[in-house]
Amino acid sequence: QVQLVESGGGLVQPGGSLRLSCSASGRIFRINAMGWYRQAPGKQRELVAEMPSVGGTNYADSVKGRFTISRDNAKNTVYLQMNSLKPEDTAVYYCNADIRTRTWSTPVNYWGQGTQVTVSS
Repeated sequence: QVQLVESGGGLVQPGGSLRLSCSASGRIFRINAMGWYRQAPGKQRELVAEMPSVGGTNYADSVKGRFTISRDNAKNTVYLQMNSLKPEDTAVYYCNADIRTRTWSTPVNYWGQGTQVTVSS
Protein backbone atom coordinates (compact mmCIF):
# COMPACT_ATOMS: atom_id res chain seq x y z
CA GLN A 1 0.00 0.00 0.00
CA VAL A 2 2.56 2.56 1.12
CA GLN A 3 6.31 2.37 0.58
CA LEU A 4 9.17 4.52 1.81
CA VAL A 5 12.28 4.24 -0.33
CA GLU A 6 15.57 5.73 0.80
CA SER A 7 18.57 6.60 -1.34
CA GLY A 8 21.83 8.48 -1.07
CA GLY A 9 23.81 6.40 1.38
CA GLY A 10 27.38 5.34 0.80
CA LEU A 11 30.99 5.57 1.90
CA VAL A 12 32.41 9.00 2.71
CA GLN A 13 35.57 10.26 4.39
CA PRO A 14 35.42 12.08 7.72
CA GLY A 15 34.47 15.70 7.17
CA GLY A 16 32.58 14.87 4.02
CA SER A 17 28.90 15.25 3.12
CA LEU A 18 26.03 13.08 1.98
CA ARG A 19 22.42 13.79 1.17
CA LEU A 20 19.81 11.17 1.90
CA SER A 21 16.40 11.14 0.23
CA CYS A 22 13.25 9.27 1.14
CA SER A 23 10.20 9.18 -1.11
CA ALA A 24 6.79 7.89 -0.08
CA SER A 25 4.60 6.22 -2.68
CA GLY A 26 1.31 4.36 -2.81
CA ARG A 27 -2.09 5.32 -1.54
CA ILE A 28 -1.42 8.52 0.39
CA PHE A 29 -3.96 11.04 1.58
CA ARG A 30 -1.69 13.04 3.84
CA ILE A 31 1.75 12.68 5.37
CA ASN A 32 2.09 14.01 8.88
CA ALA A 33 5.48 13.80 10.57
CA MET A 34 8.53 12.61 8.63
CA GLY A 35 11.93 11.88 10.03
CA TRP A 36 15.18 10.00 10.02
CA TYR A 37 16.48 7.43 12.48
CA ARG A 38 19.72 5.50 12.53
CA GLN A 39 21.03 2.28 14.00
CA ALA A 40 24.68 1.50 14.48
CA PRO A 41 25.91 -2.07 15.04
CA GLY A 42 25.15 -3.21 18.56
CA LYS A 43 23.15 -0.09 19.36
CA GLN A 44 19.49 0.80 19.56
CA ARG A 45 17.78 2.74 16.81
CA GLU A 46 17.81 6.44 17.60
CA LEU A 47 16.14 9.56 16.30
CA VAL A 48 18.36 11.72 14.11
CA ALA A 49 15.97 14.42 12.92
CA GLU A 50 12.27 14.89 12.41
CA MET A 51 9.77 17.35 11.02
CA PRO A 52 6.49 17.15 12.98
CA SER A 53 3.24 17.86 11.17
CA VAL A 54 2.79 21.05 13.15
CA GLY A 55 6.02 22.47 11.77
CA GLY A 56 9.50 23.01 13.04
CA THR A 57 12.32 20.52 13.32
CA ASN A 58 13.88 18.37 16.02
CA TYR A 59 17.46 17.11 15.99
CA ALA A 60 19.51 14.77 18.10
CA ASP A 61 22.11 16.75 20.03
CA SER A 62 24.88 14.78 18.31
CA VAL A 63 23.93 16.11 14.85
CA LYS A 64 22.83 19.67 15.61
CA GLY A 65 24.66 22.16 13.42
CA ARG A 66 25.81 19.44 11.03
CA PHE A 67 22.62 17.83 9.69
CA THR A 68 19.61 19.52 8.11
CA ILE A 69 16.25 17.91 7.50
CA SER A 70 13.87 19.24 4.86
CA ARG A 71 10.85 18.02 2.95
CA ASP A 72 9.11 18.57 -0.35
CA ASN A 73 5.42 17.94 0.30
CA ALA A 74 4.58 18.04 -3.42
CA LYS A 75 6.93 15.10 -3.96
CA ASN A 76 6.18 13.29 -0.67
CA THR A 77 9.91 13.35 -0.05
CA VAL A 78 12.08 14.08 2.95
CA TYR A 79 15.78 14.83 2.79
CA LEU A 80 18.67 14.72 5.22
CA GLN A 81 21.69 16.82 4.37
CA MET A 82 24.64 15.54 6.39
CA ASN A 83 27.76 17.69 6.61
CA SER A 84 30.98 17.38 8.61
CA LEU A 85 30.42 13.66 8.92
CA LYS A 86 32.21 11.75 11.65
CA PRO A 87 33.03 8.05 11.99
CA GLU A 88 30.44 7.84 14.78
CA ASP A 89 27.76 8.77 12.25
CA THR A 90 28.26 5.36 10.64
CA ALA A 91 24.95 3.51 10.77
CA VAL A 92 21.99 2.33 8.77
CA TYR A 93 19.71 5.31 8.31
CA TYR A 94 15.96 4.72 8.22
CA CYS A 95 13.20 6.97 6.98
CA ASN A 96 10.03 7.14 9.07
CA ALA A 97 6.67 8.72 8.39
CA ASP A 98 3.17 8.93 9.79
CA ILE A 99 0.80 8.58 6.85
CA ARG A 100 -2.94 8.73 6.43
CA THR A 101 -4.17 6.66 3.49
CA ARG A 102 -7.81 7.74 3.65
CA THR A 103 -9.58 10.94 4.61
CA TRP A 104 -11.13 9.16 7.58
CA SER A 105 -8.15 7.04 8.67
CA THR A 106 -5.78 7.70 11.51
CA PRO A 107 -2.05 7.98 10.76
CA VAL A 108 -0.07 4.76 10.43
CA ASN A 109 3.66 4.68 11.07
CA TYR A 110 5.83 3.41 8.21
CA TRP A 111 9.54 2.61 7.91
CA GLY A 112 11.85 2.51 4.95
CA GLN A 113 14.23 -0.36 4.32
CA GLY A 114 17.29 1.61 5.40
CA THR A 115 20.38 2.91 3.67
CA GLN A 116 23.94 2.36 4.88
CA VAL A 117 26.12 5.36 5.68
CA THR A 118 29.78 4.62 6.37
CA VAL A 119 32.20 7.34 7.43
CA SER A 120 35.76 6.13 7.20
CA SER A 121 39.13 7.12 5.84
